[in-house]
Order: sequence, then C-alpha cells, then structure tokens
Amino acid sequence: MALAVLSVAFPALAADASKGPANAAAFGMLTLIPPVVAIVLAFITKNVILSLFLGVFSGCFMLDLKGFDLYSAFVDGFLRLSMEILYSLADSWNAGIVLQCLAIGGLIALVSKMGGAKAIADALAKRAKSPRSSQFVTWVMGLFIFFDDYANSLTVGPIMRPVTDRLKVSREKLAFVIDATAAPIAGIALISTWVAYEVGLIRDGYNAIGVEANAYGVFVETIPYRFYNILILFFIICTIWFLREYGPMRKAEIRARKTGKVLADNAKPMIADEATGLEPESHVVPSIWNAIVPIGTLIVAAFLGFYFNGYNAIDDPALLEKINASPLSFDAMRECFGASDASVVLFQAALIAGIVGMAMAVFQRIMPVKDAIETWVTGVKSMNITAVILLLAWSLSGVIKELGTAAYLVNVLSDALPAFLLPSIIFILGSIISFATGTSYGTMGILMPLAIPLAFALNPAPDYVVMNVGAVLTGAIFGDHCSPISDTTILSSMGSACDHIDHVKTQLMYAISVATISILFGYLPAGLGVPLYITLPGGLLAVALTVRFVGKPVDAQA
Repeated sequence: MALAVLSVAFPALAADASKGPANAAAFGMLTLIPPVVAIVLAFITKNVILSLFLGVFSGCFMLDLKGFDLYSAFVDGFLRLSMEILYSLADSWNAGIVLQCLAIGGLIALVSKMGGAKAIADALAKRAKSPRSSQFVTWVMGLFIFFDDYANSLTVGPIMRPVTDRLKVSREKLAFVIDATAAPIAGIALISTWVAYEVGLIRDGYNAIGVEANAYGVFVETIPYRFYNILILFFIICTIWFLREYGPMRKAEIRARKTGKVLADNAKPMIADEATGLEPESHVVPSIWNAIVPIGTLIVAAFLGFYFNGYNAIDDPALLEKINASPLSFDAMRECFGASDASVVLFQAALIAGIVGMAMAVFQRIMPVKDAIETWVTGVKSMNITAVILLLAWSLSGVIKELGTAAYLVNVLSDALPAFLLPSIIFILGSIISFATGTSYGTMGILMPLAIPLAFALNPAPDYVVMNVGAVLTGAIFGDHCSPISDTTILSSMGSACDHIDHVKTQLMYAISVATISILFGYLPAGLGVPLYITLPGGLLAVALTVRFVGKPVDAQA
C-alpha cells in the first residue's frame, strides 16, 4: 500500500536537504519510515549495522522512486546510500570524530598494555570496594569530564570497566552511568564544546523576534529549566544510594551479582577481539602513572586545543581585544571554547596522548618501538566497528533530513496550544525528533527558530521564553542520550564494551521515567507559573521516591 502511494502520488524529489519541508509535505507520515525501520530492526535483530543500513536504504529508495520503476529506484537508491556515506565521512566534523575514536582506541590499547589500566583499576578498587562505590566513582569521573560528551564516553568506560567487572556491576549499568553523564552534563556545563552552538541558536532566535538579549546570559538562565539533564544526573545517584533498580536493568544487575556475568550470554559487546587481549606482559610492573600521564595528556591537550583553536577561529577584532586583555578570564575561556572545532581538537589531543604513551612504553622498556606502534594500531582496529556504525548513523541523519522527517513532526505536533502547555509540548517534540533522528544538534537547530517566536507570541514574559528555550535544549538531549542511533549512545556502548541493544533496552525505561517526571513535576507546573524553588526540588523528590518505591533491591552490600 505504501509503495502504491509513493509511486503514484510522489514523483522523485531532489536529494537536497533544503527541500526537506517540501518533501515532508509530499511524503507526510511516510517520512518516518527510515528511522522507524532502523530503530525497530535494531531491537528485533540486535544487529545495529544491518538495521542502520536498511534504514538508510529505505530512505534513499523513497527519494529515488519514480512511478513504478522499482529497478531504477533500487539501483539509484543504493548509489545514493553510498554517496551519503561518502558525504558523512567527507564532513570535517564527522571525520574528526571518526579519527578521534580511532586515536583514543590506540591510546587505550597502549595504556592497557603498559599496565596502566590494571594499576589504576587496582588503585580505584581500594576506594571502590563495592558495587555502590564503584558506580559512584564512575559518576564522579563523568562529571569531571564535563567539557565534551564524546571524550566522556570514550575515557570513563575503559578506565572503570575492570573495576566494575570485578565488583560484579553489569556492563549495562556501567554503560548507563557513562551515557547519562555525557550529553546531560556537557549540555549544561558553563564551558564546553556545546556552548557556542547553543548560544548561537539562542542569539538567532531572539534576533528573529527583535529582542536584544545577552545570548550567553539566556543560556545560563535556562540551566534551572533543564529538568531532564538535572534529574537524570540525580537519578543515577539515587540508584547508587538505594541499590535499587527496576525493569530490564534490574535483571541485568541481578545476573551480574549472582552469577558474575557482567554481560548476557548472547551479548555482542561493542569491542573487537583485538582489544580484549591487551594485558601487560609478566615483566611489566603496573603503575598508575602509565595511565595518568597519557590520559592526563589527553585532557590537558584537549583544554589547550579548545582554547587556541577557538581563539584562532574568532574573527571579531573587538572580541579578540577583549580576550587579549584578560586571556585567562572566564569570559575569554568561554568564547574560545565555544568557537573551537571540538572534533579536530579531540583527535589532535588523542594523537598527542598516543605519542606520549608510546614514548613512555619505549623509555620504560616495556616494549620496543615496533611493538608500541603495533599495539596502538591494534587499538585503532578495535574501533573499526564503531566507525562503521557512526558513518551509517550520520548517513541516516542526512537521509531523514532530505526527507523532511523532523519538519513533518514539527508540523503535526505544533498546532495552537495553551501557553502553559507549550514548554511540555516542546520538550516532548524535541524528545521525539531527537530519538527518531539520533541527533541533539539537529533537533536544537530545527526547534529553536520555532520555539522562541512561538513562546514570545503566547507570552512575552522573559522567564517564559527562557523556559521554552530550556525545553528545546533538554528535549533534544533526551534523544541524544537514549536513541539507539545516537552517536553518544553508540560510543557509550563501545566505551563500556557493552552489547549496544542491551544498553539501549536497559536504559530506555530509566530515560522515559525521568522524562515523564520532567514533564509532570517540571514543565507543566512551571508553565502554570509555579516557581523554580518548588518545581526543581519537587522533581528531585519525585525521582528519589520513584527509585525507592518502584525500584527493588539488587544487593544488600553497601
């Protein structure tokens, strides 16, 4: 039936993202086919690559279908798919992310082979002596790496995995803690790789309604309204403190505690076999410095890179003069961090850290130069599957942008609404779009130009507009956090060496629970005028009560 509708009613439409709204009007509900195919098949087959491939192909097929010429649509659709993958890799941001993943894989392999991972695991184990404390340490480390969600996912997991494995914490729970402290903390950090994009959208939105505003000031004002970000971070603490879980996560945690199996029997962890045998040789004396120095180099190089890369990217003479007058001020760091190209900087930082790691291995006579390079390459190879998945996820994002999937959802769900409901609707709309597309940036870019003028038209009060801006930003992060086709979800599965579909299934109920609380105790009462000093504590209390009374004990050990 769908094929008949497509072939008769819709001629071939240009593969141009700018025609997304026109395609959305033409295809209507059928624009949902690619993301639905990818998401549903991912759950059914547990094969992420196949699911993403078929999702991308279904969209390409739709775009190239002319009448009943199925053969041409099949061939042209396949050619379009190959070009989508090529364009995804050709994008400098995406290429930087892929190279960053590969370089960090090489770095982690070196750290493991030098005994650094084992040493730091042993050191952390002295403080992380129970499932509760090991999860808490993971949470704290996630907060420390606040400046970028990708760096968070790729750094915390490999360090904490040996500790949580030893203490019988499931890989699913580890992946959840990592994922829930990646985008949620990066999205609200005062200085991060997200700030420039978010502030830029806010500035454009306020310019559209003719209101002069300090865009960064508005961004800061949205933080108390970022209910999902705040509540999901608190949710983790509650599950750790009460040692209670519910839904699929509880089954995973009980399995790990009782049997010691941190992965399900049929699990396919997102890490290649090459990376599982990188244990130090018998003559190597494990030292935490073999982990601290390379990873510390990664973090320091990233911070310096964000600053100088952003500084060189700024072309406003007045702003540069202001930065030069006080180069270490908060404002200077914020401007430079915000203007930096995070993907390139993180690749460069990971490459420098890898060189430092190889130099340390050779200098300490842990391995000769040849073996050090081979170890680094082995780590790079272990990340190949992640690179493939990321390319397919980006290709799917490109196809659904061409189809106008997000534009269709906005048109359907953004009819006239009572003012008090708008923040909740915007949050829900952002959640749906970001979950279906797997991109928070794209969702923010789609909704912000709509949300600010609409909110201003319904109620021009500054706090009301700020609340709706916060709803856009945090709704977008919901999907980025839990969508199976989101890059950060994929990277969290990889960093924790967890089965990707198991990670998505176990954390989805938690994410939906917190999103529901964000609406019922956050955006609905806030939209009715209830002050923040009531809504935010009310939401925190609701989270604690949910974990305490819906969750059931997993372990009696403290």
